[in-house]
Amino acid sequence: MARFIKKHKKEIGISPDELWFRGDQKIENVLLRIIDFDSTNLEEKTISSVNELVKLRDKNSVSWFNVDGLHNATIMEEIAAVLSLDKIILADVMNTHSNPKVQEYDNCLFISIKMMQHDEQTDIISVENLSLILTKSVLISFQEKQGDVFEPIRERIRKQKKRIRNSGTDYLTFALLDVVVDNYIYIIGNLGEKIENLEENLEGEPNQIVIDQINTFKRELNYIRKNVKPARELLLAIFKMDTEFISDSVDFHYKELLDNINHAYELSESYREILTDQLNIYHTTMTSKLNDIMKFLTIFSVIFIPLTFIAGVYGTNFEVLPELHYKNSYFIMWGVMLTIAFGMLFYFRKRKWF
Repeated sequence: MARFIKKHKKEIGISPDELWFRGDQKIENVLLRIIDFDSTNLEEKTISSVNELVKLRDKNSVSWFNVDGLHNATIMEEIAAVLSLDKIILADVMNTHSNPKVQEYDNCLFISIKMMQHDEQTDIISVENLSLILTKSVLISFQEKQGDVFEPIRERIRKQKKRIRNSGTDYLTFALLDVVVDNYIYIIGNLGEKIENLEENLEGEPNQIVIDQINTFKRELNYIRKNVKPARELLLAIFKMDTEFISDSVDFHYKELLDNINHAYELSESYREILTDQLNIYHTTMTSKLNDIMKFLTIFSVIFIPLTFIAGVYGTNFEVLPELHYKNSYFIMWGVMLTIAFGMLFYFRKRKWF
């Protein structure tokens, strides 16, 4: 599957508010889960019908409604009807190729962001689109597939952690976004550790394997930065928003979130520079090795030029060549040639040419 998504031809001309799935279906059946809680009570269940959401609208508790699977247009239409949401919001939810965005509506705040996960077994980084619809009492989260990335948040709710149990949907939204950003930092850190380990290979004898690793890491880092940078702009926009759906009491949490995403972005930039430096070191090292080889070959070529001249003179076919009749002429020739060769080596060494 392409990492840099292109628009499909069949998407051209579709109405923006049409509930049509734009993406790759990752699970077969849509899973609907609800966690309803306040400071003392907790109800957690899986539902089979969206109509069960009706009773959540008038409750004073906080309700977290999670949808795994975005391909069922009927369910999306039912959600829009039951919770009185504009269909264009659900159309954005079903478009997994959309860029991160935040949009305030009359009765909700819509947030869309890319969520990254790292598979420890396959060492593959996957990305899915996470959409959040924030109302005063209900938070709806949409994921492309079922996963355990938000399980720590559910555990905090189950264990009656005071801050999350006594806060509203705005703090719950922060908690989910915080998990997304923490995964950014974790994935960048893992990749950064591999990048730093490359320096040991560069100090030795760099080879084609090293350059292949550098290019692989550059592609991975570019892919990560492609998702982190828009997320940074999104969280900055949320922090600057003056909206009734985020209370002043949790503003500093979103400031902390912005600091974390800035840290992730700076990490990605730092490792990008390190990879560029490593690539330069590789090319410099290979150029230096090539220069050493060329210097070695040049020195020996220069040494053999006079030796070849001598051998050429005494290899001529002239009948009159007085030295040929000397008894020790062969040994004299070798003595001259060796003297010239060692003399040139001594001269080159003295000049520190090698």
